[in-house]
Amino acid sequence: MEKAEDILVLRARDFWASLVLGATSVFFLWKTMDIPLWGENKAGVSGTQWYDSAAIVPLFIFVGLLCLSIALFVISVRSGGARHALGAAGIGWNPDEALRFSTIGLILLAYVGGLVPRVDFILCSGLLITALIFGYYGGHPRRAMIACGAVCLAGFTSWLLYPAQADWNAHADDWITLGIWVALTIPVLIKARSERLLRVVPYIAVLAPFILVCAMAFGFRQNVPARGGLLFQQIEYHYYVTLRPIWKG
Repeated sequence: MEKAEDILVLRARDFWASLVLGATSVFFLWKTMDIPLWGENKAGVSGTQWYDSAAIVPLFIFVGLLCLSIALFVISVRSGGARHALGAAGIGWNPDEALRFSTIGLILLAYVGGLVPRVDFILCSGLLITALIFGYYGGHPRRAMIACGAVCLAGFTSWLLYPAQADWNAHADDWITLGIWVALTIPVLIKARSERLLRVVPYIAVLAPFILVCAMAFGFRQNVPARGGLLFQQIEYHYYVTLRPIWKG
């Protein structure tokens, strides 16, 4: 009986989480629509073909988050969690849950608003992956705070250094993000001695954004965020100057 009540409480929290996640997704989808998608001109920026638009990637991300929020909402309603939540019964106040949601929200805000437009995609995404796995695997509040602090420090520093779009290709914030990422990886490697899952975090954090950004740029021919970033600038140069001439003859 006690287990069933715990599940109902979790479904009630899923209900509130689905509402917050849905509202966040809709907001960022609305902001993404400011980016030219169908070749139109917005704020002096002309779009090309839809598959070349910089809006494609954020659209996929936030549509995915919106679908996730809808799935959570439906599961919560079907299992009675919504009724439980709206009846204000059993929801309670869980400091660990509040810390988890608030820190994840700050991480996403710093990543989307501060890092993605300004910092090399591989660097900022590697930092994000490292922070999310290290901070939230195993339910350690202190690690969640460290992870949140690392991403927020990088994101808000980048935003303060380069608020104007004309300065987004500068590399000082790339180096700062790289330094924070390396610093966060040190406790990950220390904890990996006792937690085997953490051993693969550095590999995932490097390979996942590297493969994604190369697929976006060279496979689907899309504009990628921060194209002049510290690492991607070198990747793009060697792709066109060193590698492409090999199979082009």
